[in-house]
Amino acid sequence: MGCGSSRDSIFWFFLVLFIISIYLISILFWPFFSVIILGAVVTGVFKPVYKFIKKGTRPSFASLLTCSMIFMILFVPIAFFGSALSKEAYDLYLTAKSAVLNDEIKTFLADNRVLERANSFLSNFNLELSADDLNKAIAETAKITGFFLYEQIRAIASNMAGLAINFCFMLLVIYFLLLDGDDFLAFIIDLSPLPKEQNEQLVSKFKDMAGAILIGNGLCGLIQGLLGGVVFAFFGLKSPFLWGVIMGLLAFLPILGIGLVFIPAAGILLLNGRVGAGIFFIIFYLILSSFIEYLFKPRLVGKRVKMHTLLVFLAIIGGLQLFGILGIIYGPLVVTAFLTLTDIYRTNYQKIIESGGSKAAPPL
Repeated sequence: MGCGSSRDSIFWFFLVLFIISIYLISILFWPFFSVIILGAVVTGVFKPVYKFIKKGTRPSFASLLTCSMIFMILFVPIAFFGSALSKEAYDLYLTAKSAVLNDEIKTFLADNRVLERANSFLSNFNLELSADDLNKAIAETAKITGFFLYEQIRAIASNMAGLAINFCFMLLVIYFLLLDGDDFLAFIIDLSPLPKEQNEQLVSKFKDMAGAILIGNGLCGLIQGLLGGVVFAFFGLKSPFLWGVIMGLLAFLPILGIGLVFIPAAGILLLNGRVGAGIFFIIFYLILSSFIEYLFKPRLVGKRVKMHTLLVFLAIIGGLQLFGILGIIYGPLVVTAFLTLTDIYRTNYQKIIESGGSKAAPPL
């Protein structure tokens, strides 16, 4: 009796110490949480490249070459295009601001009878819009949007030193994960009380989802943003580079995607009398989004990471609110963890709990 009680005391004492150590190391590593997670995701995507390079050289040199490739693919474009994005966002803000002073929007509304058409519809609800109110509303919205984008991009561009330091930290994480990631993963799996196959299922789902986000959605977003920016430039619309980047980010969102930019742009062209350009924008958007969503992306990603469209949408929106721009990655990963654990529960534990509950239930 005394021996069992002593073992229990030792176990609980150890458990308390272990939990405290986990809490302290979590605080210690928390400032680098985003860097570590993003590094792990990028490592999973570039692992095949590392394995290919490693066939003809030492692992350390192969890891160094892979990190150099990641630096050229990810960091250089961000640093190079940051100033251009900042300038275009600020130009959008100045354009919206000057539109109020010069009454350009009011003139546009009058020339195209936009206000007259709107009031003919609103009269059914006993409502009416004045030119001044609509002018100020449109201009203020564009001004706030442009200034917000400018501030966000300027913050990134002005803090290039901090961005460079965090990126170097991420490359350091990637370098060692490429070399020792398998051993580290085996160590984590060995610590987990779950059976081996369930741990492997979790890891496999995370790898698949990370690849789908960075390779599938990332490449599809790059294509849509690039083509969208080219179309904006071809038709003489302002800030094509800025809108191309915005469309590249919006492409991660299912259901809406780049339509949040293309449809309003088509509407503006139609109201401005450029009917052919407006119709082309709508047709181009439908063809591009359909090709990407129904032909290119399924072939690129496959069926391993099938997730309901509404879940993906909510995961990205919620991720953006919680984690900022990295929520595009974190949101779907959180949902993936939940769905995988749900599947494990239904497969392995639901019957056990239900049978246990039925045994414990009193007879009728």
